[in-house]
Amino acid sequence: MAKARSKTGKRKYSPAAGREVEAEMRRYNRRTARSGPAGKAGKVKSRKQAIAIGLSIARKKGDKVPKKSAPAR
Repeated sequence: MAKARSKTGKRKYSPAAGREVEAEMRRYNRRTARSGPAGKAGKVKSRKQAIAIGLSIARKKGDKVPKKSAPAR
């Protein structure tokens, strides 16, 4: 797994956040990943969506993850 690093050499994402994304990708590959609260929004349809869900879960747990970028207007 490639490590995301900034110019200062520090990790952008904690190892725990990486594990959370890996777990979500495993669910995505097994076709069991669901989106939305309690999975009520249906199946995860893209890799990007699965990664975003993994990072979101990591954020909620308090792992080191950069803030969400602001939506484009």
